[in-house]
Amino acid sequence: MPFKTELKHSDVTPKAAFLNRRQIIAGAAAGVMAGPASARALGDIAKTSHGAGLATTSLEDISSYCNFYEFGVGKDDPPRNAQDMVTVPWSVEIAGLVDRPGTYGLEDILRRVDLEERIYRFRCVEAWAMVIPWVGFELNQLLDMAGVQPSAKYVAFETAVLPDVMEGISRGYLDWPYREALRMDEAMHPLTLMSVGIYGEELRNQNGAPIRLVVPWKYGFKSIKSVVKVELTSKRPPNSWNMQNPREYGFYSNVNPLVDHPRWSQASERRIGDGVFARRHPTLMFNGYGDEVASLYAGMDLTREF
Repeated sequence: MPFKTELKHSDVTPKAAFLNRRQIIAGAAAGVMAGPASARALGDIAKTSHGAGLATTSLEDISSYCNFYEFGVGKDDPPRNAQDMVTVPWSVEIAGLVDRPGTYGLEDILRRVDLEERIYRFRCVEAWAMVIPWVGFELNQLLDMAGVQPSAKYVAFETAVLPDVMEGISRGYLDWPYREALRMDEAMHPLTLMSVGIYGEELRNQNGAPIRLVVPWKYGFKSIKSVVKVELTSKRPPNSWNMQNPREYGFYSNVNPLVDHPRWSQASERRIGDGVFARRHPTLMFNGYGDEVASLYAGMDLTREF
């Protein structure tokens, strides 16, 4: 295997305890250490201080109001259409400017990372918002495993293309596969998460199972779902919505109340679950994560580099 890790005390756990992702992720073996890097069963995941005090959106709302265009453009299309997607086994190709390129099984990845729960604000460009308890690991752990080469400046991602179950693939509203990308400093930032679960269970198909990106200071479409490829490049890669309509969707896509979408205001948001007629809330710069990430964009004109 391309990964090399030092053995720790948790290696005494029998290998058989790791082989089922539901034991690693859903806590079927709660309390059992899950691999060389101390990834734990979800029932034993340490909860961090991220999002302390925020009221979380219900799992029902998170799972029923979704954007996943491979399964249709309506918010209720993914819950209805995504259930036939098979996510076990699953692998992620890591390519480009890395020392150890290859295709890695998800279970293999999970045995080598530190899983934790973080509650993050999640903001969609259509001016709706959620607060979600994600379970995952920092993207920088995956990149460190692969060995980032000095010439790498960007990280590109691709979603699975499964035309037999993704009915939206046959429609022409996007050029598949779905693509996204981050600048290297964004990708390595400790807030940037690869999520494998929400609310103490595995990700549901409509939410991007079995592994997705979460970049909490950017609009939701940057948090690409059902990832099958990660590629490190020296030049800025294309990303799907910017390819489709660059006037409306910039590469950076940071949450910024001062930059309106051409067809609606981004100055306020509606929290899912509050009801259609509930009071709207002012949009927070960088979705409330400015203290952590504003320095990444020092000297940039964020009304032009949107």
